[in-house]
Amino acid sequence: MLKEVFTFLSPFFESSIAKDTFITITVIIGILLFRFIVKALFFKRKGLEKKESKHAVLSFLNWLTLYAIIVFLLLYFSEYAWMSRELFTIGDVEISLLLLLIALFIITLANRLSKIFTSLLMPPLYDHYRLDTGLQFTFNRVFHYTLMVIAVIISLTTVGIDLSALTIFAGVLGVGIGFGMQNIANNFISGLIILFERPIKVGDRVIINDIIGDVEQIKMRATIIRTLDNERIIMPNSYFIEEQVVNHSYGDNRLRLVVPIGVAYGSDVELVRELLHQVAKDEKDDSMYVLEKPEPFVNFIGFGDSSLDFQLFIWISSPKAAVVTKSNLNFRINKVLADHHVEIPFPQRDLHVRSMDDTVIEKLRK
Repeated sequence: MLKEVFTFLSPFFESSIAKDTFITITVIIGILLFRFIVKALFFKRKGLEKKESKHAVLSFLNWLTLYAIIVFLLLYFSEYAWMSRELFTIGDVEISLLLLLIALFIITLANRLSKIFTSLLMPPLYDHYRLDTGLQFTFNRVFHYTLMVIAVIISLTTVGIDLSALTIFAGVLGVGIGFGMQNIANNFISGLIILFERPIKVGDRVIINDIIGDVEQIKMRATIIRTLDNERIIMPNSYFIEEQVVNHSYGDNRLRLVVPIGVAYGSDVELVRELLHQVAKDEKDDSMYVLEKPEPFVNFIGFGDSSLDFQLFIWISSPKAAVVTKSNLNFRINKVLADHHVEIPFPQRDLHVRSMDDTVIEKLRK
C-alpha cells in the first residue's frame, strides 16, 4: 500500500517547487502539532490554574511557534537565488530579501524578549525590592529602549551597512527635527525627563485643568491620564514640564481633606465642634485611610450671610480615597447634626415692596 502511494507521488516530487511546498507544509504542520502537544501537557500541570499563568505560557508558546517557522523558512530557503537577489542598494551594500528578513527577525525578536523580561522576569525582582509602580515603569521603559537600540544596531551591522555612513543621514534628520519635528522632539525629550526626574510617575493622582485622574502610562510622546469617570486624557509630555500640575502623590501620599459645614445662627458652636470631632473618629474606626496623626481639626471660619461657617480638616493616607472618604464624612455630618437638632441653613431673601399700583392691590385682595 505504501509502495503504491510513493509510486503515485514520485512524479510530484520531481518538481522542485512541489517538493519545497510539501516539505514546508509538513514542517509547519509538525511545529503546530508540537505546540498543541506542549500546550496540552503544560495546562494539565498543577500551578497553572491562574489566568495570568495560562496567558503567559500560551503567549510564550505562540511566540516560540512563530519564530520556529520563521527560522525554518530562513534556513531552508537561504541558498535560493530569489532570496539573495538584489532589491536595492545603500551605498556599496546590496540589500536582498534575505537580509531584510534577518534584520526584521532580529528587531521583532528583541521586541518580544523585552516584553517577556518586563512582564514575566522583572516583576519578581520589583516585588523583592518593593519598588513602587512608577519606578517599575521607568525601569521597563529604559530596558525596552536600550534593547531595541541594540537590536537596530545589530540588524544594520548584519545587513552590512556601515554605521559611519549614517552620519550624513543623521545630519539630515537633525535638520528635519529642527524645522519640522520640534514638537515631537520636545515631547520625546520631556518624556525622558519625566521618566528620570519623576515629577510624575505611573499611579500618581494628579489634577489637570480641574480634572482629577491617575497617571496610567508615560509613552514616548504623550502621557495617558485615567479620570475618575474612567475616561482617558492624552496629554503631551511637554505639558508636565512647562505647565503647573497638581500632584497629590509627589513625595508624600498623605492628603488633607477639607469638608465645609454651615450651621444656623444660634447653634451651640461647642456642640458643633464636638460632633465634628466625633464624626472624624467614627470615620477613622471604619476606614483604613483616615490617619490619627495629624489629628482632625475643626476650624471656625467666621460668620457668613446666613450661617456659622466651619471646616473639618482630616488627613488620609492615599489621595485615591479622597472622594469616598469625603462622601462618607458628609453622610455622617448630615446624620449627626440632624440627630442633635442642629439646623443646616440655606440662603433666604426677604422682599420688601415699598409701593404698588392700586389696581394691582385690588386684584390681589380679590
